[in-house]
Amino acid sequence: MKGIILHGGHGTRLRPLTHTGPKQLLPIANKPMSEYCIESIRETGITDIAIIIGGLGSNKVKEYYGNGEKFGINITYIEQDEPKGIAHAINLCKNFINNEKFLVFLGDNIIQRSISDFVENFQKSNFDATLLLCEVDNPSSFGIADVENKKITKITEKPKKPKSNLAVTGIYLLTPKIFSIIENLKPSWRNELEITDALDILLNQNDNLSFEIITDYWKDTGTPHDIIHANGEIIKNIPEYFYGKKHENSKISGKVLSGKNSVIDQNVTIQGPVIIGENCKINSGVIIGPNTSIGNNSIINQGNIENSIIMENCEIDSISKIRDSIISNNSKIIQSDKSTDEKIFLLGEGTKIYL
Repeated sequence: MKGIILHGGHGTRLRPLTHTGPKQLLPIANKPMSEYCIESIRETGITDIAIIIGGLGSNKVKEYYGNGEKFGINITYIEQDEPKGIAHAINLCKNFINNEKFLVFLGDNIIQRSISDFVENFQKSNFDATLLLCEVDNPSSFGIADVENKKITKITEKPKKPKSNLAVTGIYLLTPKIFSIIENLKPSWRNELEITDALDILLNQNDNLSFEIITDYWKDTGTPHDIIHANGEIIKNIPEYFYGKKHENSKISGKVLSGKNSVIDQNVTIQGPVIIGENCKINSGVIIGPNTSIGNNSIINQGNIENSIIMENCEIDSISKIRDSIISNNSKIIQSDKSTDEKIFLLGEGTKIYL
């Protein structure tokens, strides 16, 4: 089998975070979200992976992943000239797939369980497709599968009146039969070729689709809130390590992970889950956590940071309470007034704020 990761799109719901690069490279627990997809695919034994790129920041994807060697895989890059839908992106991979069964993973999907058993079952089966489904609280925001008597009866993209709460996750197990359907597919009202439409047609043709239910953590990280939530959940599942230095008078509780050469000064309070990258400096009096990540080479001079993502090379010198925020690489927050009001930031790369 081969794998496909969709790494394109404009990420409009995440602006300004995505003004300088694709959303799939945004870090969760200090690692690009699409790297978790690669790890999930590699764990199944699939090592030939096509990454669909397009739009702003495509070169950043190539720079980070290269030919895939350092990640234990072989990467083929395929360009999508503009976002014309998931089905369109999949169809671009027809020659790469070369008549094999294959796994598709949307690059902004986070799953906290192995999918090796799903892949193994699909390889042994005669199904035309296997869909991974997950119960959601807001089904009108997803492609939804109606299920009766343990069979999928219909697939609808973002139904106004959903009959089910089983979302079609961004993880698909497919056969080359899908290509002939996509080639005859008509664009939706969004002017995109919808994978849910293609799957519904495939269902109606052969009634030969299966499904698996994900009961573990799954998240489509399409909004800042989703990313922040996933950040905390992933930190909880990372094996414990601490390679930095901490002052004996610092107060650390819960799971706190630290990279090499990071220093936690005296009178610092950290409540996990928290991850701190390499070469960071957390100065005296700072309060961090829970559910917070600090990227490599960042300095927190003063501050109270909770439920937030601070990326690489940032400097925070603010007595205000920073909550529910995402602060991109190379950003700086400097506060001269004495306000301790809570603040929420969504800062694009290189932002400088002086309060």
